Amino acid sequence: MSEILLEIKNLHATVGEKEILKGVDLVIRRGEVHAVMGPNGAGKSTLSAVLTGRPDYVVTEGSVRYAGKDLLAMSPEERSWAGMFLSFQYPIEIPGVSITNFMKSAVNARRKAAGLPELKPAEFLKLLKEKMAFVGM
Repeated sequence: MSEILLEIKNLHATVGEKEILKGVDLVIRRGEVHAVMGPNGAGKSTLSAVLTGRPDYVVTEGSVRYAGKDLLAMSPEERSWAGMFLSFQYPIEIPGVSITNFMKSAVNARRKAAGLPELKPAEFLKLLKEKMAFVGM
């Protein structure tokens, strides 16, 4: 059996005064793909917000381990450096910031957190082109 990447046990969370998550359990092993589905109001976005560390979502019970570490004890930045982050389905445009520069900043922030040197612009462009070809862009 493969290594457990994400393990959620009896997760309860509130936003404001309202309890949204009421005992979520989930195990994802390395290499598995899961889809979280449900009707509006079922808690999908709340689960994402809790996992990424949004401060207005409060965990009242349960635990979350990611890559063997206590995810709930990590700051949002530490979670993103470890690979747990949330992208936007419809990201807003930031005037003056190209998607290439945005992606380079994100990659280099992750590399810095891992103790690796930043990629030079030419190195990043080569990597970007490789990844774009991989996903057919």
